[in-house]
Amino acid sequence: MPTIRETLRDAARRLEAAGVPDARDDAALLLSHVTGEPQLNLRADPERPVSPVALAAYEALVSRRARREPLQYITGEAWFMGLCLKTAPGVLIPRFDTETLCQQAMERMNGAERVLDLCTGSGALAVAIAGTFPQARVLAGDISDTAARLARENAARCGADVEVRLGDLFAPFAGERFDIIVSNPPYIPAGALKSLQEEVRREPALALDGGPDGLDFYRRIIKEAPGYLVPGGWLLLEIGSDQGAAVCGLMAKDYREIERYSDLNGLSRVVAGRIRDGVYTDHAAEDRP
Repeated sequence: MPTIRETLRDAARRLEAAGVPDARDDAALLLSHVTGEPQLNLRADPERPVSPVALAAYEALVSRRARREPLQYITGEAWFMGLCLKTAPGVLIPRFDTETLCQQAMERMNGAERVLDLCTGSGALAVAIAGTFPQARVLAGDISDTAARLARENAARCGADVEVRLGDLFAPFAGERFDIIVSNPPYIPAGALKSLQEEVRREPALALDGGPDGLDFYRRIIKEAPGYLVPGGWLLLEIGSDQGAAVCGLMAKDYREIERYSDLNGLSRVVAGRIRDGVYTDHAAEDRP
């Protein structure tokens, strides 16, 4: 029987040959997933043999990864804000970059706010916020039934009180107001989708395609959000690293205290703005017959 060292070495070589980024890390994570043992334990005992049953299961997963299937779809899990969330094909994979958006939203909370997460996907933002602030009223929405079902599963899995509704952006929340609205919308320019990393292209285009210039959803959300924010409410958006100026420009009319925030890689990742005084009243008037 091959040892842990040999098994990891051979798997890493296969993944490297297939062009998989971080091949060694992925090889170790997959073996940990198969055996149920922490990676540290495996590396600490490299000469231990791998059982035939574990080896067969491992080779099947390595083959899937070599075909550039996303690691998180293979394991069915992704970590976000310290939470282990369920993942599934057809739903955007939670990313560490989005933790910047989550952190900025939570910094604006005292604990009892009404929060809306648009384009919730796996529910990562909504679940993390509700778990941290159990007295908050957290709602989430997505146009994808697959995503909405997964978000509900993740809320139940993490014991978070989140109401998930199915529909296009604000449509399921007519007549409601929120202290904070967060969104990680599709923001990849349509023409750039084919040039994305192969793993990313396995994720749903519905969650990636932001229209010709990547700004279609920002235009809609920024325009419509004042009708759903309380006076002084906040809108926070994840952005592509080169979209900060454009999104800030879109927010300039109806929002104040507009700021950009960078992720851990130093890239612009979040734009936040507060509804201007009087804008709420104007939109409320539009809602009346």
